[in-house]
Amino acid sequence: MSESTQGKCVRRIRRKRHVRKGVYGHAERLRLTVFRSLKNISAQVIDDDRGVTICQASSLDKEIRGQIKSGGNKAGAQAVGEALAKRAVAKGITSVCFDRNGYRFHGRVKSLADGAREAGLVF
Repeated sequence: MSESTQGKCVRRIRRKRHVRKGVYGHAERLRLTVFRSLKNISAQVIDDDRGVTICQASSLDKEIRGQIKSGGNKAGAQAVGEALAKRAVAKGITSVCFDRNGYRFHGRVKSLADGAREAGLVF
């Protein structure tokens, strides 16, 4: 890893820790967390009290991959958000708190959040 890339990772992890101080997923309101790479995006709903993942969606999932051209764009992120929300609502989860995981809330992260909101999640 080059020094500039390593510095970006360190800065994102610092931001992630700062965000996580205020975001905690408990039984009444679970945590929706996002991870993005250059080519793909994924999200999961986590219960921090039990330390388990309730449901997840990724641009690498077979049913989502068939719908999108690329997982590294806004359309792919929105499809992932919609799929995650449908899976969460099917398990009875309607309200979550959003953990942006140190990423800025714009672009693909915002598209994923908008897709999840449109499909029925409240946050």
